Amino acid sequence: MRDTTKRLLAATAILALGLVPAAAQGSAEEPRAGGVLNMIAQPEPPMLMVGLNTQGPTLYVGGQIYQSLLTYGQNLEVLPSLAKAWTVSDDGLTYTFTLEDDVRWHDGEPFTSADVVFTADAFLREAHPRWRHIATTYVDSIEAPDEQTVVFRLSKPFSAFIYAFELSSFPVVPRHIYEGTDYRTNPANQTPIGTGPFKLQEWRRGSYIHLVRNEDYWKEGLPLLDELYFRIIPDSASRAVAFERGSVDVLRGGDVEGFEVRRLSGLPDAQTTTEGWEMYSPVVFLQMNLREPPFDDVRIRKAVMHALDRDFIVENVFFGLGEPATSPIASTTRFHSEDTVAYPYDLDEAKRLVEEAGLDAQAHPVRLMPLPYGSQWDRLAEYVKQQLEDIGLVVDIRGVDPGGWSQALSEWDFDVTFNFTYQYGDPALGVARHYLSSNIIKGTPFGNNQGYDNPRVDELFLEAAGAVDLQEAADAYAEAQTILTDEVALGWLFEMRNVTIMRDDVRNLVRTGIGVNEAMDEVWLDR
Repeated sequence: MRDTTKRLLAATAILALGLVPAAAQGSAEEPRAGGVLNMIAQPEPPMLMVGLNTQGPTLYVGGQIYQSLLTYGQNLEVLPSLAKAWTVSDDGLTYTFTLEDDVRWHDGEPFTSADVVFTADAFLREAHPRWRHIATTYVDSIEAPDEQTVVFRLSKPFSAFIYAFELSSFPVVPRHIYEGTDYRTNPANQTPIGTGPFKLQEWRRGSYIHLVRNEDYWKEGLPLLDELYFRIIPDSASRAVAFERGSVDVLRGGDVEGFEVRRLSGLPDAQTTTEGWEMYSPVVFLQMNLREPPFDDVRIRKAVMHALDRDFIVENVFFGLGEPATSPIASTTRFHSEDTVAYPYDLDEAKRLVEEAGLDAQAHPVRLMPLPYGSQWDRLAEYVKQQLEDIGLVVDIRGVDPGGWSQALSEWDFDVTFNFTYQYGDPALGVARHYLSSNIIKGTPFGNNQGYDNPRVDELFLEAAGAVDLQEAADAYAEAQTILTDEVALGWLFEMRNVTIMRDDVRNLVRTGIGVNEAMDEVWLDR
């Protein structure tokens, strides 16, 4: 039922926008080797080291350089990547991965199980809050009995563990480059070395990121393309023109404004798809810092929710590319509950709550930090400012670049901002991290940055993650969703529906549930 729902939502989005569906994958056409694929990195990523930064542009480019043990299909089936086989013990506590043969890093050094153990037990434990939580809570030991085998032994069952090896969750990094160094200041962060199908050739800041074919790639005969260019085009109108004129072949979700999607999709040589987001199912939310006034008062947070018309946001700011969110868990993924606290648009109720809270708005002005991903987010900030000022708050918009946004959120130096993060196939991976008190850790923009702390919610997420029976997990997640919406741990706005637009001669671009972040080793051009 879940997969059918996803397909219907995707088809509805395409039809509603008058888009031209992408050609069926797995065409009988003979793939052609060679060619250059031009894309856009919007905004320009702060770095390409996926283990340290998981913002969208970093994953898009870095997904061609780094790889994980597994990947996942559009029905969330588990697929091989650097691991060619895996087994799970009957008690669900031992996961054994057999690695691909003859894999080399881009600098020629051999890839072995030692790299995986270092990645899991050292690098990501320190640098990656999502993996840190998994490793600390569930992993008892990580061993490499030989160069081609890695064994993870869990201390207790964790049903979502098999989903924990997607690229952004578990990018395998080279031990010989990072061991014994300061991971965050290592010079290799600017000249990344991975096992992927493409290698970094040149990064001309403000202009383009140029990747070239990895001649020693471990998949024989791949990749098919010779080069990838990720163009840096700050102006949205110019990005649309670049696609229209043919200098760019692919537009991912967010590369152009919503009002441009319909026009560009109607071009005679364009095709579109909403597939490739099944693993992520992004939910956009308003993130309020709960440590300080005014958002330390739940009445103010409830007032904010009543002050925002989420239907208006979807239809008028994001041009119908989404649907209002009612829960921390996306409606397109399992364990979503309809039994949540609703906040219908009601300015009178919002004003009443602000008055009841006795807020001195002048004493506690709010810094609103837009997400620096384009003018739609700027318009959303303007709308939110207007609505919050209508109910008595004092709001100042303070824009930053992507690096500044990431740093401010990571250091908790914000009052309110927008964020959207991925679900990763299971709430234990993509959702719990925003609410577990153990994940109130500086250093990442994608943890519990708002400082939410509720022991019962901690208990419910851990109970659900370790449940063997799916109904037990569903019951725990349902109670957690009720509490979270009642306490407004975050201000959920809408579920994103991203559209990828590409030239009609681009083949095999979207093949899995992680879409354009997938290694483009099988992508080819029918030119």
